[in-house]
Amino acid sequence: MDLILKYFPHLSDKQQDQFEKLETLYQDWNLKINVVSRKDIDELYLRHVLHSLGIAKVQSFKKDARILDVGTGGGFPGIPLAILFPDTHFHLVDSIGKKIKVVEEVSQGLGLKNIEITNDRAENITGQYDFIVSRAVAQMETFVRWVKGRIAKKSLHELKNGILYLKGGDLTEELATYPKTTIYNLTDYFEEDFFETKSVVHLPLKFKG
Repeated sequence: MDLILKYFPHLSDKQQDQFEKLETLYQDWNLKINVVSRKDIDELYLRHVLHSLGIAKVQSFKKDARILDVGTGGGFPGIPLAILFPDTHFHLVDSIGKKIKVVEEVSQGLGLKNIEITNDRAENITGQYDFIVSRAVAQMETFVRWVKGRIAKKSLHELKNGILYLKGGDLTEELATYPKTTIYNLTDYFEEDFFETKSVVHLPLKFKG
């Protein structure tokens, strides 16, 4: 928890309480449904929570913005971002039912009111969103295909509407066909060794009505 306060010192008491509850909730649920590896559960705040919040260092979400989290797994990056931006609407989607069960229970345990949860494939989701976030669930080309037509027309933020993707490693080849991408190295925001090869990729996408 100290790690979160180190980089996000202006959290409200309620937000601090919600972030603190995350560890217990995930430990309890992980015993029933294994959604986070044992090593990762021991370093939940570094590997999952702070990593998810790397997106917030690149772009703060505004009130009433709509964010789609595709392949949320156990709720990352969506749940930490929903705690940080309580006035932003988050839609968390995953095709695996047992993972969505954990997301529902954790969200309920935290009392989050700004989350919508759907057990389905990304391609079946309708609606328009300011940003689509995810943690490297597929190659960019595949991911872009999944979320085609989901981008809202009006841009509310400093960055243009599109994808904010948490990725690792050398992305040169994968992103070669997307010249409009911007790569934000998480080492520019966080000093822990874990983030050395981690980045947030922003790919602006045009609205298609």
